[in-house]
Amino acid sequence: EDILESYHKISGMRLWDAKHENLSNEIERIKKENDNMQTELRHLKGEDIATLPYPDLIQLQEALDNGISIVSEKEMKIYKKYETKMRMLEEEENQLNYVLHCQQARHKHEMMDGDIREMGGGVCINPPAERDYHYQTPPFGYRVQPIQPNLQDRM
Repeated sequence: EDILESYHKISGMRLWDAKHENLSNEIERIKKENDNMQTELRHLKGEDIATLPYPDLIQLQEALDNGISIVSEKEMKIYKKYETKMRMLEEEENQLNYVLHCQQARHKHEMMDGDIREMGGGVCINPPAERDYHYQTPPFGYRVQPIQPNLQDRM
């Protein structure tokens, strides 16, 4: 400050005016706010809580309880999305296994004579005796109905 005052007297110019003084005050205020936030963060981490008065400890506990409930809700949302995606993947896997099995059975049928059996609303050739998956209605929607006459033969 003495150097600035000497410069002001010699040059007649003011380097440090009210605008700079306001900026200096704002910097000091932000530094104090930052220090307070650092202290609060340490308290939230469980550091330096021995010196806190009882009301501050209650407030800290409430803040931590709120944080836990928010994290738990977020965790449940993520878990529900995970379960939904897993169910969708399992259904898709079952459908793909069904289609693959039918294609393999058709290929076998082309190689050797086999009989066609109706499975769960869809046609599948030579289904295996032991299945490790459940048949579902195939993604394509046709059924063999031997009772109905073939209308195309009349043309």
